[in-house]
Amino acid sequence: MTVLSASAVEQKLGTLKGWKLEGAEIVRHFEFPTFPAAIRFVNQVAEKAEAANHHPDIDIRYNKVRLALVSHDAGGLTDRDFGLAAAINQLA
Repeated sequence: MTVLSASAVEQKLGTLKGWKLEGAEIVRHFEFPTFPAAIRFVNQVAEKAEAANHHPDIDIRYNKVRLALVSHDAGGLTDRDFGLAAAINQLA
């Protein structure tokens, strides 16, 4: 796994709706009509993450979900982060 350069990260972010760079992570916030809807979404994300063997940091606050991705084992952002972010966008 290769850590992406800052310019590569910016280019890839331009192709991902809703994701932003926060520190060393890419982050997206989601809002749902109810708490159960937020949990259903998180469960779908969990299935995608498990299949990819890459797990986001997840913060749930009632109907709001914050997802953060970074490849800790590689020491930064990699193609794996952007691949999972794209898969998550398909769920939203």
